[in-house]
Amino acid sequence: MIQLKSISMFCLASVLFWGSACHRASYTLFSVQGGRSEITSVYDKNQDTESVSVLAPYKAKVDSVMSPVVGESAMNMAAGRPESLLSNLIADVLREASEKYPGKEAEIGLVNVGGLRASLAEGDITYGDIYQILPFENTLCIVSLTGGQLRRLFENIAAVGGEGISGVYMVISKDKKLLDVKVNGMPIDANRIYRVSTIDYLAEGNDGMDVLKDFVEKFQPEGATLRNLFLDYVVNLHKMGKKVTSCMDGRITVK
Repeated sequence: MIQLKSISMFCLASVLFWGSACHRASYTLFSVQGGRSEITSVYDKNQDTESVSVLAPYKAKVDSVMSPVVGESAMNMAAGRPESLLSNLIADVLREASEKYPGKEAEIGLVNVGGLRASLAEGDITYGDIYQILPFENTLCIVSLTGGQLRRLFENIAAVGGEGISGVYMVISKDKKLLDVKVNGMPIDANRIYRVSTIDYLAEGNDGMDVLKDFVEKFQPEGATLRNLFLDYVVNLHKMGKKVTSCMDGRITVK
């Protein structure tokens, strides 16, 4: 374990080394050695008091932001495939968020399971909980696709075994092929344009959803981060005396 004092000395030595290296001959790396140190609660029993005192004011500031309760969850929610309580919830939040923008309302909500980095526990929800679930600065992005493009999107989703979706019911095979899909209870119309409320990361074609970057139209409101959208959703429910809840309703069925 490297103590804070040691880290400071190491940083200073690094600055001096690299700063002086500009005026010296180039260096050649001969070898690299490494190892693993298991970090367990044993270190909590023998804390470096000097390090703790240095970090204390910063910890207090972070705790003041992360600790306040903003809502309450009615159940434990985790993210997973083919569908899950948490991914269903976040996809619903994304689809509902599009309703704030007249003329941009989306039929479909979409979030990648990999972007949900923690579970939501039953009971009080703090801002810190929301930050752990959604640590990235992903922003709302409403993408318009043709019916053909939309089917390709669902094929992409089937190929990874499922993602968080809203407004859609899919049937996929065990070998991850799309068997059937309906949007709001109806088959996909090849002559229609559909809107998908998702995040900018996916709209750029990441996580295997390359069809999204071939959009017909894209609308990306400034400052509408997914984290803040979820925070607003939780806070608004709390103001109404309601708990955050979700359900598994067969949005993605594997046959």
